Amino acid sequence: MKFESLPQGVRLAVEAAQEKKAAGITVLDLTAAGAFTEYFVICTGFSTPQVQAICTEIEAQLHKNLGRSPEHREGHRSAEWALLDFGGFVVHVFSEQARRYYDLERLWRMAPKLEIRDQPDGPSGERDLSDSAFRQEHFSGEAVSGRPQSGRSRQ
Repeated sequence: MKFESLPQGVRLAVEAAQEKKAAGITVLDLTAAGAFTEYFVICTGFSTPQVQAICTEIEAQLHKNLGRSPEHREGHRSAEWALLDFGGFVVHVFSEQARRYYDLERLWRMAPKLEIRDQPDGPSGERDLSDSAFRQEHFSGEAVSGRPQSGRSRQ
C-alpha cells in the first residue's frame, strides 16, 4: 500500500495529524475485511490538548478541502481515545496508554498496514519508524542534521 494510492480524505487526515505532531500514524486498509469502513487512520497524541488539536485539525482540513464533516464523533473531550467517523474511513486518536490498551493494529493484524514515519521535529521524534514504507516531510527550517535533503527544495 502506498500513500499516494489512498483516498484523498485519508491522505488529508494523515497530513492534518502530522501538522499537529501526531505520532505513530498508521493506516489500516480494511477494504478486503468486509468491515464497516474501508480504512482506519490511527495515531497518538501526548496530552489532552494535543489529542483535541489533532481532531480539530483533521475536521478543519476535511471540511475546507472536501466539504466533509464527520458522520459521528466520540471521546473528543475525554482525550484518551477520540474517534472521527467519516464513513469510508475512521480516525482514531489515542493517548499513549489507550493506544497500548486497545491495540487496534493487533486486532486488525491481517489488514494491510502503512506506517507513516514520525516528524523529526515533534515530540514523537524519538519514536521514528525506520522501516516505514512512506515518509512525508514538511520542512519548517533546517533538517535535523543541518544539511539539505538531496534534491528537495525547501519553502
